[in-house]
Amino acid sequence: MRRVKAIAGIALIIGIGVPTSTAMALDAKGGGVTATSPWNGDSGLISVYDGSDDGDPGKAEYYRQASPGELRTLWNHSGFKTRVISGDGSKVIKFKACDDNDWDSDDCSGWKAP
Repeated sequence: MRRVKAIAGIALIIGIGVPTSTAMALDAKGGGVTATSPWNGDSGLISVYDGSDDGDPGKAEYYRQASPGELRTLWNHSGFKTRVISGDGSKVIKFKACDDNDWDSDDCSGWKAP
């Protein structure tokens, strides 16, 4: 009986200590561009927000779980203060944000893993 109570107590502690909600969103910022994944609680979505009023697009470069060797790019050509969202797919496993700079190097964040 003591063993059953101990196991039940441990299970309760683990249940309280382990979050069961959706994954926490992680942001990557490169220049004035922010990439966010998971987007809206969906680990298969990534978004790109262009907060840079420079006339250049922003992008997120990322990898998905189903194709970890394939670099993908989500562009935001919609302009200042706009957001674009990827199509749904397998989990985004690594990403970075880049502010495109015509005729110069892009401003990119480091790689993030949600």
